[in-house]
Amino acid sequence: MPSRSAKISRLARTRPLLALVVAILTVELVGVSGALFTAQGLTEWYATLRQPALAPPNWVFGPVWTVLFALIGGALWLVWRQAPSSPQAVRLAVGVFAIHFVFNLGWSAVFFGLQEIGLGLVVIVVLWLLIVTTMWTFNRVDRRAALLLVPYLLWVSFAAYLNYGFWLLN
Repeated sequence: MPSRSAKISRLARTRPLLALVVAILTVELVGVSGALFTAQGLTEWYATLRQPALAPPNWVFGPVWTVLFALIGGALWLVWRQAPSSPQAVRLAVGVFAIHFVFNLGWSAVFFGLQEIGLGLVVIVVLWLLIVTTMWTFNRVDRRAALLLVPYLLWVSFAAYLNYGFWLLN
């Protein structure tokens, strides 16, 4: 009986559009769990903080993360499709991706859920490094996948600036 990863890989090859939709929806759905912490913190705590320059209005976060998670899902799909031709590189890339995604969700839990600005800054620096590492491993499999993560890296860089600003001001 074929393994689960073999079934997933076969889906990516035989039904690429379906596999793309599955990858994007999976990333979006997992990403929503971080939004639960964000929504809780935005309504009560975040509004009481002194805002750094360039802090966007709260309504910006939802649409930006929806687009970013779609790009991240697309990048993951491009890597996932290459499993038959580069199994070791894909395993490494997906493993690094999974670790990085835990830190993505962890930042929301720390910053908004625990309301720990300083620890959030530590987490977002580690997240930034993990995004760069994910891009490097994705690039080894499919350059387009790494390029799809550029807007994400830019947004997290901006979020790190904001986190640092919040830390200084509050």
